[in-house]
Amino acid sequence: MKAAPRSLRLHIGIFGRRNVGKSSLLNALTRQGVSIVSDVAGTTTDPVEKPMEMLPLGPVVFIDTAGLDDSGALGEQRMAKTRGILDRTDVALLVAEAGGWTDFEDRLLAELRGRAIPAIVVFNKSDLGEPARDLRARLETAGVPWVPARARDDVGVVEVREALVAVVPDDLLNAPPILADLVPPGELAVLVVPIDKEAPKGRIILPQVQAIRDLLDHDAGCLVVKEDGLARALDGLKTPPALVVTDSQAFAAVAAATPPGVPMTSFSILFSRYKGDLAEFVRGALTIADLRPGDRVLVAEACSHHPISGDIGREKIPAWLNGRVGGPLAFTTVQGHDFPADLLSFRLVVHCGSCMITRREMLTRVLRCREAGVPVTNYGMAIAWSLGVFERALAPFPEALAAATGTPR
Repeated sequence: MKAAPRSLRLHIGIFGRRNVGKSSLLNALTRQGVSIVSDVAGTTTDPVEKPMEMLPLGPVVFIDTAGLDDSGALGEQRMAKTRGILDRTDVALLVAEAGGWTDFEDRLLAELRGRAIPAIVVFNKSDLGEPARDLRARLETAGVPWVPARARDDVGVVEVREALVAVVPDDLLNAPPILADLVPPGELAVLVVPIDKEAPKGRIILPQVQAIRDLLDHDAGCLVVKEDGLARALDGLKTPPALVVTDSQAFAAVAAATPPGVPMTSFSILFSRYKGDLAEFVRGALTIADLRPGDRVLVAEACSHHPISGDIGREKIPAWLNGRVGGPLAFTTVQGHDFPADLLSFRLVVHCGSCMITRREMLTRVLRCREAGVPVTNYGMAIAWSLGVFERALAPFPEALAAATGTPR
């Protein structure tokens, strides 16, 4: 409860062949024996994650991966897991032996650059050789920093840390606001927080916590109420709030209780902007009108909670969408970091608010949907469309609504 959530941490992936010293580098960077180190190739079988504070970057997660040159049936599964790590990697450390650069490393570096992932090449085991002059020149021409190292002996580790600080893009260090740009300093947002069986005992869920912190960080205030207390709270205010934010499940009741002149939206819609592509999700929601009974819909949840009766993704959203479509749709649900490689059989992807995954991973999923030609939206927008409050919920974001519908502001 005291640590920054993983979804807000900078994810630093360590990639390369087997037995080039990836695990030794992780242990040196974290100053801990996080990964088992051995001369036997393939010692690391599953990704190993280590959250830590790394000044001046702040909270980060280092991810040690299995070698991408693994072999055999199990090796293919390990490599698939490693490639999945690329979806959520913000910065990559490509580890190679100083004299062992081949087409394999060229292809891996090209994939990182194709994904727009800042990369640092670490030439490990520098006592056994040094990178060729033409290779160093190629990396420097491409703007890829490289560092010689001997991770087992802590040689070059300081330089790797300095290179990491230098390559991290500013937008990863200074995240945009969640809602504070919609609530001026000194003004108030009313947050409607239903307490149901899936709410953590003694706590409220992460998007609500992050919204409160975002408002406080930007010198705005907030009033937190349950849905049945909203009307009374609004009546007690001397001036209307700058914004009302609701859990999507209470959209209908909150829309009815919020005066037309007060902007209203949901936590899920706010997070679609914070973590994903707001206009893309708006366009995806508008395609719900084209669905027909029997069409396949993928519901993607970033967390891995145990579903209970009345679950939002498995029961409520399917029921609302079935009601609007006029018959049963065929729903498939995935959780956590699982996301299908083949999306072509789906007519729509409905994603959760993505509070438990990084912006990088969410945008990767949006890109996959776009490449497959499959519309994607999120919980808040799908619910708002189903309940007939779509334009009301998007009123705080006129640019996104205009971009998606092609109408002037």
